[in-house]
Amino acid sequence: MTPIPFDWNSIQPGEKLAASLAIPGTEIVLPVLAARGIKPGKTLVVSAGVHGDEPEGIQTIFDIFRALDPQHMSGSVIAVTVANPPAFWNNSRTSPLDGANLARVFPGNPNGSPTEAIAYQFDQRILPLADLYIDLHSAGVKWQMPTLIGYCEQEPAAALAAEVFGAEVIWQHPAIAPGRTVSAAHARGIPSLYCEARGSGRIHADDLDVYYNGLRRLLQHLHILEGAHTPTPKPIRLRGDGNIDKGIEAKQPGFLTPMVDILQHVEQGQPLGILQDLWGRTLEEFFAPCSGVVVLIHALPMVQPGEPLFLITDRIGE
Repeated sequence: MTPIPFDWNSIQPGEKLAASLAIPGTEIVLPVLAARGIKPGKTLVVSAGVHGDEPEGIQTIFDIFRALDPQHMSGSVIAVTVANPPAFWNNSRTSPLDGANLARVFPGNPNGSPTEAIAYQFDQRILPLADLYIDLHSAGVKWQMPTLIGYCEQEPAAALAAEVFGAEVIWQHPAIAPGRTVSAAHARGIPSLYCEARGSGRIHADDLDVYYNGLRRLLQHLHILEGAHTPTPKPIRLRGDGNIDKGIEAKQPGFLTPMVDILQHVEQGQPLGILQDLWGRTLEEFFAPCSGVVVLIHALPMVQPGEPLFLITDRIGE
């Protein structure tokens, strides 16, 4: 398929195509895949590549879109495969053009930096089309997280969709911090979800299965695809602030040695890890600020000042 300029109103029922969404004032073009069902129905909007070092969602969109047949759909799927092309080609969390994090600048600014311009066009041209929105993330190159589905507990429709998705871990948040894709969706009254996977900059087959099957269940949940979603095992339930920017940070560069594992329960004051210099001398020691479950670890040993190293949240039922 040769990409055409993205114009949702020009896509006819039964069409499936590749499109390009140009970002005015820049040379950036967002890759968009769209499938409009032969029958009317709801629209699932999916994005990936908000951070450039998170490939799991990109591959999932490729795979799920390849399997879609609009002749057997009641409703539509719109997917932005790489929402942040500058960061993707730089294999980085932030954009090399302005140093900005796309997941912190929504709803954007049409006259702002390149990253703000991307956010604005996504918020104006893509998000309003959604009946349900899901943003596919992962822990990226530097961090490790459990494979999970997250949502804001103020959105009952999102809570139900999270259950349907079928991830092993469900993380509910009392609120969503501003600047995110999901906070922009929330501001529009659109129920939204996000995913995280284990990270490391590689695509793990198990994570790809969770994402692919989860999207299919959502499509069945919205009645875009026929069939009933299969039940999944009882998930691990977490609750708390999902903002990794509030995690325990390093004050200086060094070599990190974690002493805990993902989803391990820790008690307040328990050692989490140590930061060493290149002679193996201890620079900093890190301790759990509260009891809870470890949901993020800086898995790349090389650490820079200000980077989040560990994040702890509550496990429901403990």
